Amino acid sequence: MTTFKDLFSHHATDYARFRPHYPPELFAWLAGLSPGRALAVDVGSGNGQAAAALGQDFDQVIAVDPSAEQIANAPVAPAGTVGYRKGTAECLPVDSGTADLVVAAQAFHWFKPEPFFAEVRRVLRPCGHLAVWCYGLATITPELDALVHELYETRLGPSWEPERRLVETGYSGVAFPFTELTPPRFDMRLAWTFDHLVGYLGTWSALKRHLQTWGDNPLEDMVPRLAQAWGKPRERKVLWPIHVRAFRL
Repeated sequence: MTTFKDLFSHHATDYARFRPHYPPELFAWLAGLSPGRALAVDVGSGNGQAAAALGQDFDQVIAVDPSAEQIANAPVAPAGTVGYRKGTAECLPVDSGTADLVVAAQAFHWFKPEPFFAEVRRVLRPCGHLAVWCYGLATITPELDALVHELYETRLGPSWEPERRLVETGYSGVAFPFTELTPPRFDMRLAWTFDHLVGYLGTWSALKRHLQTWGDNPLEDMVPRLAQAWGKPRERKVLWPIHVRAFRL
């Protein structure tokens, strides 16, 4: 039986509320790649935002996640196009040879690569596609960016799971046994309030581990400095580059 690191169930509601959303251009590009639009599979679906977006272009989306709490907080897709199933990347609850597209949004670093690749081969149709993507720290202003990096690296560095390093490199060091494509650049661009920034930082898995290990909350300690750096604007523009790797079976 495959086990998984359940780092997000305890704050699934906050995860759904505060995590940034991917641009529609990304999903339009993925739909254009696919040999058909009958079925897309979102692996490690989490709060279901990628699955819901895929539902705009595919007849059916199967969203797979091992966390029942995450699934419970996922949005309801229009016309019931998205079906949520509890399962793992290494044992997908999907019929063989049925999927046009398999994706993993900010999730691949939690998978066991070889079993996942075997499952991708099993569930994809001929000429089907796989896409995985991730994003690191946001860009807001130089002063805010420096404080967020201090929280990330100096305060919480030892509390990050080792898999996080794969995100920092954009999965660039991972060898995939499929034909790789060259995607265009995609970014997430949002307007956030200060409360949204703090809420987002509060969803970091390393913060949970730090609290469990040391009993203190470094984010609370840094909120006054973050607020001072934020200044008077109610909203600020926030940007994340998205690192996409895409493949054809």
